[in-house]
Amino acid sequence: MIISPISLRIAQEFVRLHHRHNKPPRGHKFSIGLKNSSGEIVGVATAGRPIARHFDDGLTLEINRTCTTGERNANSALYGAVWRAAKAMGYRRCITYTQADESGASLRAAGFVRVKDIPPRAGWAASSVALKDKRDPLGNGGVARVLWEIRSHQNDQ
Repeated sequence: MIISPISLRIAQEFVRLHHRHNKPPRGHKFSIGLKNSSGEIVGVATAGRPIARHFDDGLTLEINRTCTTGERNANSALYGAVWRAAKAMGYRRCITYTQADESGASLRAAGFVRVKDIPPRAGWAASSVALKDKRDPLGNGGVARVLWEIRSHQNDQ
């Protein structure tokens, strides 16, 4: 498999077609594609500013999405490629989230460590009875998640 840069538009379309529970990200700092030997995209990752304000320190990058068509080791390859690019750009920390029922094997294989279990949140419209039936079924509202991170060490510069 071959790592290559891709546009946000291409990453968004791939996520729209293949991701099982999230919408395409709205923005990014960069996107990475994973192509098979025929040149077909079989996975994408997008990375951007951390969604949580307290992580947005200028040295932390968040992997907002990874999405593959199921090829073995594709997610690990994407996580590793994002982290190598992030370190080359001067980032010192990279974070991402999984749903609590996901194993995190791809993240561990890429060197990420589990940091924190996050309980389910009801979402922005949780208190509004009127909006209850209009909520989007995609996303992470009401789902327990796990925060993962990888950090550079002082000697890795």
